[in-house]
Amino acid sequence: MNTAALSIARPRSLLVPALLACYLVWGSTYLAIRLALASFPPFFQMGSRFLVAGILLFGWITLRGGTWPTARQWAHAAVVGALMLGLGMGLTASAEQHVGSGLVAAFIAVVPMLVGLWGLLFGQRPGRLEVAGMAVGLVGVLLLVRGASFGGSPQALAGIAVATLAWSLGSVLSTTRLPLAPGAAGFASEMLCGGVVLVAASLALGEQPQWPPQPMAAAAWLYLVLAGSLVAFSAYLYLLRHASPALATSYAFVNPVIALALGVSLGAEVVSAAEWSACGVILAGVVLIVRGRQGRPSA
Repeated sequence: MNTAALSIARPRSLLVPALLACYLVWGSTYLAIRLALASFPPFFQMGSRFLVAGILLFGWITLRGGTWPTARQWAHAAVVGALMLGLGMGLTASAEQHVGSGLVAAFIAVVPMLVGLWGLLFGQRPGRLEVAGMAVGLVGVLLLVRGASFGGSPQALAGIAVATLAWSLGSVLSTTRLPLAPGAAGFASEMLCGGVVLVAASLALGEQPQWPPQPMAAAAWLYLVLAGSLVAFSAYLYLLRHASPALATSYAFVNPVIALALGVSLGAEVVSAAEWSACGVILAGVVLIVRGRQGRPSA
């Protein structure tokens, strides 16, 4: 009886820490990316981060006697990793060279909307609330890109737009046509494959990291590896097993708020009143999408 009680209590007792990890850690990674850019160029920064995290995660899997992905699952990881990490994270870091981390995070909040649109190609029809959320989110994005930050940097706008499209397409493929290995092995294989693509892009672009790196940049990079790639991903896997889909994906509208707050308070980023309003509209759209998915039987 005591053993059964403990087995039930443990998942429930870890829900709040897991949520806080996804909210606070993932919300703070946008500022960490910007700080690391002082010594680590965008594609090198993301590539080295995911390679190291993937190696560490595979080491942990091996020590626990876990199984590695099959050849087919590695092939899937190569495509998904190239889309989500190679293009998605690489271009996100590149955009942060020109636009504040908080506004980049707000733009990325439209990913649930794009996932719904990509899903149409694979027979996944959105519900009414999801359609309403997509419409509201689109209005928010249009308002956001009219602001001075994105308007003054067409390069950053194009980069973050491609990044969100690639990330959302990779997300859909990973759950439909190109499933990854189950559990941590899937994330590890995706990080390794994406890291290889990012490092290759860094070499092709001739990026030159600063050595030795600035202490703050090195600390930010280490934070991205340990907290952003390992702790938060593990917490997200835990939530997928022990929480409702709506709760597990609620980070989508919490992270931008945290990123904006940290960018303004710690990163000295400037966000205009119009941009704050646009961010609020985007987050309202994401809330509608998440609540719409909660009501779907397939969720």
